Amino acid sequence: MSLFKPSLLTLAMVAASTSMYGYAAEAEDVATADESIEVLKVTGIRRSLKESQSLKMSSSSIVEAISAEDIGKLPDVSIAESLARLPGVSAQRLDGRANVISIRGMGPDFTTATLNGREQASVNDNRGVEFDQYPSELLNRVVVYKTPDATVMAQAIGGTVDMQTISPLTHGEQTFAIGLRGEMNDLGALNSGSDDTGYRGSISYIDQFADDTIGIALGYARMMSPNQEERWQAWGYPENDAGESVLGGAKPFVRSSELERDGVLAVFEYAPNDFYHTTVDLYYSQFTDDQRLRGIEIPAAWGANGGIEATNIENGLVTEGVIRGAEVVVRNDVNKRDAESLSVGWNNKFQINDNWNVEADIGLSKAERTDIGMESYSGTGRGTGVGAVDDLGFAYNGDGSYNFTHGLDYSDPNVIKLGDPLGWGSPLGANTQDGFINKPEIEDELQSFRLAAEYIFDDSAIRSVKFGVNYTEREKSKLDKGYFLTLKGYDGTDPNYVMTVPDKYLLRSTSLDFFGMGDVLSYDSLAFYNDGNYIETDVADVDASRAVNSWDVSEEVTTAFVMATIDTDVYDIPFTGNFGVQAVQTDQSSNGTASTLENGELVTNANYDSASYTEWLPSFNLGFEVAEGQMLRVSAARTLTRARMDQMNSNIGYSYEANPTDGVNWSGNAGNTQLRPWLARQYDISYENYFSDQGYFALAVFYKDLENYTYKQTAFIDFTDIVPPQNPGDNPVGRFEQWQNGDGGYVQGIEASFSMDFGMWADALEGFGTVLSGSYNDSEVKETSDSEPTTLPGLSEKTFNATVYYENSGFEARVSSRYRSDFLGEVTAISLTRQNVNVKAETVVDAQIGYDFSESGIDALYGLSVLFQVSNLTNEPFTSYTGDDARHVRDYQNYGRNYMLGANYKF
Repeated sequence: MSLFKPSLLTLAMVAASTSMYGYAAEAEDVATADESIEVLKVTGIRRSLKESQSLKMSSSSIVEAISAEDIGKLPDVSIAESLARLPGVSAQRLDGRANVISIRGMGPDFTTATLNGREQASVNDNRGVEFDQYPSELLNRVVVYKTPDATVMAQAIGGTVDMQTISPLTHGEQTFAIGLRGEMNDLGALNSGSDDTGYRGSISYIDQFADDTIGIALGYARMMSPNQEERWQAWGYPENDAGESVLGGAKPFVRSSELERDGVLAVFEYAPNDFYHTTVDLYYSQFTDDQRLRGIEIPAAWGANGGIEATNIENGLVTEGVIRGAEVVVRNDVNKRDAESLSVGWNNKFQINDNWNVEADIGLSKAERTDIGMESYSGTGRGTGVGAVDDLGFAYNGDGSYNFTHGLDYSDPNVIKLGDPLGWGSPLGANTQDGFINKPEIEDELQSFRLAAEYIFDDSAIRSVKFGVNYTEREKSKLDKGYFLTLKGYDGTDPNYVMTVPDKYLLRSTSLDFFGMGDVLSYDSLAFYNDGNYIETDVADVDASRAVNSWDVSEEVTTAFVMATIDTDVYDIPFTGNFGVQAVQTDQSSNGTASTLENGELVTNANYDSASYTEWLPSFNLGFEVAEGQMLRVSAARTLTRARMDQMNSNIGYSYEANPTDGVNWSGNAGNTQLRPWLARQYDISYENYFSDQGYFALAVFYKDLENYTYKQTAFIDFTDIVPPQNPGDNPVGRFEQWQNGDGGYVQGIEASFSMDFGMWADALEGFGTVLSGSYNDSEVKETSDSEPTTLPGLSEKTFNATVYYENSGFEARVSSRYRSDFLGEVTAISLTRQNVNVKAETVVDAQIGYDFSESGIDALYGLSVLFQVSNLTNEPFTSYTGDDARHVRDYQNYGRNYMLGANYKF
C-alpha cells in the first residue's frame, strides 16, 4: 500500500473541491479516505494552490490544475490566460486576449477541450475550442492532462483540458455569491461611437435539499468588455532592383471592440441512496464581438504610384524614404461575430455491490457562429491615376512599424469620397469594387454516449479493471458567402463616379497619429450598407473558386477501452498506476463541391467522399513513491489527434489565368477526406517532491515521436483530361495542391515547476509565496523524407511563468508574468481566412491587490471582498513578422492596459 499520505488539510480540500465527472474520479477516491475529516477554513490563492497541488499529487497521470479561487481572482478575460501560467502551457493572444493554448509546444490543433469529460463543439473552422467562450466565474476547476490513460475519450497529442463544473452535493453547504467589476482601457475610445469602459458581473447559488440527496447549482455571468488597439500592418517586403528589402504596402488602423458575453450554468444532482447517483449539467454561452476598424491602406513597392525614393538603407532594408505620387484607400471596416455554445450532459452511476460499478453518460454539445466582415472603401477618385495623389514620407521606428508624413487632409469629405480608388475588383465593369462583405457561418454538433463498468478486486495488486465503449457522432459545416459591393449610384455611364458620404452617416474623424497620418474620414459604414446603398454581387458568380469554400464534414467514432489500475509494493516501494488500451474505429465523410468546365464556363457540382480506419492506442502510467512525499512517474502512450475538419472537406476547385506570369494557366486545390489523424508515441518521466502542503518541486522530461505530419502537397499535373484548353497555346500542365499525410518528426522538452509559501521558513514571511515554472521545447517535422525539416505551429522553444504573492489577514497582492519565445502562430488573413506567421517573443504581466473584509472582524462586512486588477501591466505588444528578418513586421498591435475595480460578496 502507498505511504504517500496527504495531510488532513490536503484531504479536506480535495473533498471540498471534487467534481463528480470524468477524470475527477481519482480525487473522489482520495476524498473517501477519512469521512470524519473536518474541512479547515483556508481561502484565497493559498487554498487554490494547495488544492491544485493535492490533485497533482494524487493523480496517476501527469497533470496541472487551477481551482475556482485561482481563476476567479486573477485578472483574466478568458480561462486561457489562467491556463497559460501552468508549466508547459502557453497562450496566443487574439485582439488582446488569450483565446487558444499550446501544451508542451503543441498548438491548438493538437489539444482537446472537454467539459465534465465530454468533448466540446467549437465555433471556429477547426476543432480547437476558443476558451473566451467560457466564463471563468462559472467553472469549479480546470485540469490539464499531459499524459492520457485508456479512459480518456478525448485524447490529443498535446494534451487534454478538462473544464469541470461544481458538484452541489460535494460542496455540501448553501452558498450565494455575487461579483461585479468595472473595467477601463487606458488607450481611450479610439473610434467614434466606441466605449473604453465596461463591466463584468456574476451571480451563483448552490444548495442542497431532501436530507442532502438533491443538490442544485445555478450561475449566470455577464461581460461587457471594451478593447482598443492601434495596429500597424504591412503587406510584405519585396526586394527592389538593388536587392534591398522595401515596404510593399501597409494597412495601419485603429480598432475598437465591445466583447459581450452571457453565460448560464445549471447543475442538478440526485443521490437517493448508495446505489444510484445521477447528475444533469447544462452550460450555455452567447458571445458577441463587435469591432469597428478605421484606417488607411497605402500601396508602396507593390502599388500604382510614382515609385519609392530610398533615403536611408540599413542592413539590406530601406528604413527611410518617400512614396512619390501615392494613392491610398481610406477604410471604414466592421467585423462582427455572433456565437452560441450549448453543452448538456446526463451522467448516471450505479453501485451494484462492493465490487461492481456501472456508469452511463449522454452528452450533447452544439456551437453556431455567424460572422460579418465588411470593408468600405473611399479615396480621391475611382481607379488609379484619376484622383489627387500625395508624397508620403516613411521612416522605420525600430519596433517594427513606420512613422509617416503626409500632405493631403484625409479627413476632408470633399477630398475623400466613396468609390473604388485602386481598382481592386470588376464585378460590374472596371473599378467597381467599392467594398466587400464576407458572411461565413459555422455549425457544429457533437453527440456522445458512454457505457462503462468497473470491477474492484479484494486484496489484489490490481485494484480494479474498468472497461466500456464510447460513441460520438459529429457534424460540422461551413457556409462561406462573400459579396462585392458597388455603389447604387454607379450605372456605368460615368466611369469616374464617386459619392460624397451623406451627412447622416458621417462621424467624428479618427486619429491615426500613432504612425503620423493624422485624421481620416470616418462614417458608419454598416448603417450605410444596411440602408441598401450598395449593389451586392455574389463572388461565386464571377469567381468559381469561391464556391468550393463551403463544406460539410461528419464523423462517427466508436472507442472500446479497458484499463486496469495498480496499487501494490515493489521491493517495499509503493507502486501505483494504470495500464490499458483503446480501439478507436472512425468513419468520416464529407459533402462538398467540385468545379468542372462545361461549355467553356466553370461550374460546380456536388462531391462526396468517405473513409474509415481503426487505430489501437495502448497506454500506461506508473508511479513509484521513492521516498515519503517524493514520486517518480513513468508514462508511455500511443495518442492521436484528428485532422483539421476544414482540411477534411471533399471540395475540389480550379482556376484559370489567361496571361500568367509564371506560364501556368491552370491551378487547382482540394481538401482530403482520406486524411488520417496525427499519430504519436509519447514517453514521459517526471519527478515530484512534495516537501509540504504548501510547496513542491517537479521536473519532467518528455519525447513525442510523431508518426506522420499533415501538409499541403503541391504537384504539377496534366489538366487536359480535367478541363480542355481554353485558348491555343495554353499550357496543359497546371499546379494542384491538396492536404496529405506526410513523414513525421518529433517534439521533445523538459519542464520544471516550483511552488512555495515562505511562511514555512519564518513567521516574518507568513503570507508571502511564489510559483515558478519554465520549459524548453524542441521539434522537427518533415513533409516527406526528402523535404527540409520545419517547426510545428504553436511551438515556443522557451516558456517561463512567475507569480509572487502576499496573502495575510485579509490583504492580498500578487503579480504574475508569463513569457514565451518566438513561435509560428495562426492569424486572420484576407477574407477571414487563416494564415501562419512568425510571432515574436512576449512577456505579459498582470497584477492584483485586494482585501477580504471577512478578516476585519466587522460582522456586517463578512463575506465582502474588494479588488483592483490590471491586465497587460507593461503594455506588451503583439508582434508578428514574415521570413527570417524580425524587422519584416507583419503586425504590430498595441492593446494598452485594462484596469478593473470590483467587489465580491459571498454568504
